[in-house]
Amino acid sequence: MIERIGGSDEATIAAQLGRTPRGLAGIAWRCPCGKPGVVATLPALPDGTPFPTTYYLTCPRAAAACSTLEAEGVMRDMSERLAIDEELAAAYRAAHDAYLADRLALSGELVVPQIEGVSAGGMPDRVKCLHALAAHALSAGPGVNPLGDETVALLGEFWTRPCLEEG
Repeated sequence: MIERIGGSDEATIAAQLGRTPRGLAGIAWRCPCGKPGVVATLPALPDGTPFPTTYYLTCPRAAAACSTLEAEGVMRDMSERLAIDEELAAAYRAAHDAYLADRLALSGELVVPQIEGVSAGGMPDRVKCLHALAAHALSAGPGVNPLGDETVALLGEFWTRPCLEEG
């Protein structure tokens, strides 16, 4: 369920990203510390640029941890497993389909032909971005995106210290 952006959410997201957020549709997941951790975005930015990343990871600690996992070769290992494990490939394709269904439900009348059939993170055939897979898994909940769930498990309890210091 996408939560409406309220209060200081947009300022928090801007601080997390280090820039003004674009195309926000709502909060898709909140960190246990209460701050936005994943935002839902519209399929086109305000200037009309196609934007296929429906779930965007904003939590700086989770994003940094995903970058570390990518540097350690986790994406390569996941892609290799995906190529030989038919059950994993089927579940990952179902995650791709769920992602596209979420985007359609979120966008309503807004159709962006340039990204039709395009999800994020390399779905459905490869693993390209752990940030996108973690964002999808956090937003959709366990059991929807198997490689996103694995990524979240590898991240551990990244929220034990708040994403941004108060001040």
